[in-house]
Amino acid sequence: MEKHSFEFKLQAQDGKARAGILKTPHGPIHTPVFMPVGTLASVKSLTPEDLEEIGAEIILGNTYHLYLRPGPDLIAQFQGLHRFMHWNKPILTDSGGYQIYSLAHHRKISEEGATFRSHIDGSLHFLTPEKVISIQETIGADIIMCFDECPPYPVDYKYAEKSLDLTLRWARRCKEAHHRKDQALFGIVQGSFFPDLRRRSAEALLEMDFDGYAIGGLSVGEPKEMMWEAIEISNEVLPPHQPRYAMGIGLPEDIVECVWRGVDMFDCVVPTRHARTGTLFTSFGPLVIRHAKYAKDERPIDENCQCYVCRHYSRAYLRHLFMTKELLAYRLNSYHNIYYFINLMRQLREAILTGCLAQFRKTFYERQNQIKEENHDVDESI
Repeated sequence: MEKHSFEFKLQAQDGKARAGILKTPHGPIHTPVFMPVGTLASVKSLTPEDLEEIGAEIILGNTYHLYLRPGPDLIAQFQGLHRFMHWNKPILTDSGGYQIYSLAHHRKISEEGATFRSHIDGSLHFLTPEKVISIQETIGADIIMCFDECPPYPVDYKYAEKSLDLTLRWARRCKEAHHRKDQALFGIVQGSFFPDLRRRSAEALLEMDFDGYAIGGLSVGEPKEMMWEAIEISNEVLPPHQPRYAMGIGLPEDIVECVWRGVDMFDCVVPTRHARTGTLFTSFGPLVIRHAKYAKDERPIDENCQCYVCRHYSRAYLRHLFMTKELLAYRLNSYHNIYYFINLMRQLREAILTGCLAQFRKTFYERQNQIKEENHDVDESI
């Protein structure tokens, strides 16, 4: 496919918030959008048919994990990840930079790339920007990411600046190594939480002319105010006619705040990870299904939710499944949580299109406080 198979069109703005359509070879994506995380070519416990039924338009795969298992050669045997995992809608793959960052005691960063030991068997690997792009071209995702170094928090200015300069050099090498015309390549804004470095990063990436831009180095332990500042500074520089992606942002209130500040795309393991630990997201705040008070509760998780789980199952049954560690608990909990996130994005998009995002944001916080009041002084033991 030709380069024009990827296109971003803004449809409406409400303050800094945007609603748009992202055109890809595997179909359109309506923004703002949440991308369920399919680390190993699978969104945990859910089938591709589940995700389609829920309304997911794009999922995320993890280059680092797919490189280690099953390996790009096997994925190439199936002509790419879409056919391998039976998902014919858009896919985004990250570069593996964050995963290598998490291996702080098992990796070494150099000008050429990153040397690290596998978390699976301890085997030694070396990834360069060129190899990361080659792997992602083999995987065949619609949107791929530059290789970057994600600095820890806190970090001093000298380290952050050195890390940023390396990331920018790697970004240029990624750009030069990228050859597939049916893939969009995103640059990643870094710079830790130093305003001048964030600004410099965004400006330098702009000159390289990527198809879209991600804001990386977030959710690494920083206070929320610093996260918002990093996003605001980045978005002041990033072009309005291209998509903006806040990497790893996943709590509902954080998504609302990022959309408010002009971000279009999100991913996080929060929905499925919380599902596996028994926390369910609702229109009135997170519900912890293990609480004894739900043992005989005939109500659905959320009476305002229209998902399959809320239409068919009670809190009592879901608590029973969770407490007995039945596998069905993880499937139903994950289904509901992913539905909640996809529906939240629908609501945010509609609020932008109708020019009432400020009211939606106000109502969102008022309703989220309901469960805090309900659970006040409640014993959380089973």
